[in-house]
Amino acid sequence: QVQLVESGGGLVQAGDSLRLSCAASGRSFSSYVMGWFRQAPGKEREFVAGIRWSSNTGYADSVKGRFTISRDNAKNTVYLQMNSLKPEDTAVYYCAAAQGLIVRTYGYDYWGQGTQVTVSS
Repeated sequence: QVQLVESGGGLVQAGDSLRLSCAASGRSFSSYVMGWFRQAPGKEREFVAGIRWSSNTGYADSVKGRFTISRDNAKNTVYLQMNSLKPEDTAVYYCAAAQGLIVRTYGYDYWGQGTQVTVSS
């Protein structure tokens, strides 16, 4: 069992940066694929980024070059650094964990409650 708690959301202006954090409880954090998803009002939840090891990451095309996912296994925490934010990045951002070895966009077993990110124009 893994419990996930996101933090770091807020209201920013277009072009600003934010760093989201996701603290995980439970054992074997380092063995999980970790992902970030987001859901905007009226839209389906979508994959944003995932990480297994520092050399094994994946990103949605819409955030490539602007967002960076990283993890600190000693702190049981995964991060999402978001730069050059746009109004279309406005959404609730969710952290998720999946058992396995490969970053993927589906099949995550555990989810956090989400943190709101609002980007004003």
